[in-house]
Amino acid sequence: MRISSGIRATRLFLALVMLSFGGSLAAQQPVSRVTRRGPGGRYAMVNGLRMYYEVRGRGGIPLVLMHGAFSNIATDFGKMIPTLAKNRMVIAIEAQGHGHTPDTDSALTYESMADRVAELLRQLRITRADFMGYSMGGGTAMYLAVRHPTLVRKFVYIGGASYNPDGFYPQLMEGEAKMTAKDLAGTPWQKAYARIAPNPQDWPKLVEKIKQLDLNWKGLPDADLRAIKSPALLVVGDADVVKPEHVVQMLRLLGGGVPGDIVGLPRSQLAILPGTTHVTIITRTDWLLSMVTPFFTSR
Repeated sequence: MRISSGIRATRLFLALVMLSFGGSLAAQQPVSRVTRRGPGGRYAMVNGLRMYYEVRGRGGIPLVLMHGAFSNIATDFGKMIPTLAKNRMVIAIEAQGHGHTPDTDSALTYESMADRVAELLRQLRITRADFMGYSMGGGTAMYLAVRHPTLVRKFVYIGGASYNPDGFYPQLMEGEAKMTAKDLAGTPWQKAYARIAPNPQDWPKLVEKIKQLDLNWKGLPDADLRAIKSPALLVVGDADVVKPEHVVQMLRLLGGGVPGDIVGLPRSQLAILPGTTHVTIITRTDWLLSMVTPFFTSR
């Protein structure tokens, strides 16, 4: 896909890529730093950030959900949460500057997002959980497995699965380098932000932070992925923003890509959804649930 300088072409391109990089709780005593807001919605002070999250369901191994860039809990996981929360506790988190969570002066990085999720779970007295993230949220899950390995039992990385910038098509970075807040005016993400963000005027600030997150991201070395022991499920579209060969290499580094009939099924898995782009993959609710449910429940 060739990127033109015209605003119409830029908007079309960005609409396809902007989400890229991007025990029962009821039985536990509430932590003093955590406050509630609305049905299932709460705030917690986490490393200097007033982070919004929601809790649904109870029992089982907790499942933590992390949305994509510019998005929020409802947009990315609203249709999945009722099913996911039937037999387990689900904790859905809104990242710095996203959804109901206000921004701070600090840069947006995968390291800080992963550390904040880990700290929130520490406050909730959760020592081990499953994680599922879309795009930026999937990257955060991967960084959690690297930086907080004892916390991560299993993780699912949906859409744009990549561990270094070489995995992306060159057009992605070329288009993002030219991105401005005006290019995203009127998109579903901007409209949702205007409706629920505590400071809607910060939209240009968020756009710039996401831009810098992506353009400055150096990725992870192969050794970091090889060191991950948590089983991973990588789910990408066949027309996603990452090269299929890169995702296959990522699978191999995570312990997959072996002849299962000979050596047994590996701990990590890969699913490539046909006729699916980066933006549309999170809408494939039935497909995703049919894959992530057995992945999390299998031993």
